[in-house]
Amino acid sequence: MAGFSRLLSTLLRLALDAASLLGSLLRPRASLAAENLFLRKQLALFQERKVRPRRADGVTRLGLVLLSRFFDWKDALVVVKPGTLIHWHKQGFRIFWRWKVGRGRPPLPPNLRELIRAMARDNPSWGEERIAAELSLKLGTRVSARTVRKHMPRSTGPGSPGRAGIDRERWGSFVRNHASPDYS
Repeated sequence: MAGFSRLLSTLLRLALDAASLLGSLLRPRASLAAENLFLRKQLALFQERKVRPRRADGVTRLGLVLLSRFFDWKDALVVVKPGTLIHWHKQGFRIFWRWKVGRGRPPLPPNLRELIRAMARDNPSWGEERIAAELSLKLGTRVSARTVRKHMPRSTGPGSPGRAGIDRERWGSFVRNHASPDYS
């Protein structure tokens, strides 16, 4: 009985392989070539791991990600989990856009930062929006109020003007100082 089930299992695998071959014959040639190279790269990883186990390097990851674009790779993936290949793809996309876009906005030139500090010191009643407007009107340099606030000098102690150039007081003090005697 065991021999019969083994024979049946072998015949079933042969039938599945024949169906897979028939499906492969109906697929485009480029798709088959990509899948073949995809499987060869994975096989090379297995052969390398017999000598000394190591992780897939960036070139192998990139190759697998690029080849996966040409066919349904989920059935052919052997080396890693599908989530890992998707992670590699996202990581490559992030690296590409970081390279293409750069590191963000360039910092303000030192002379403009010093000018903002000087304007805030010389005009304590001006806030960040007024300084940004003055820079735009007089120098033609557009700087956001948030950027101006970032470079304005900070207050040094109690009673000294804050960033907006006004005395800061606590809410309770404000209410006590401005409350009408009729309401107390």
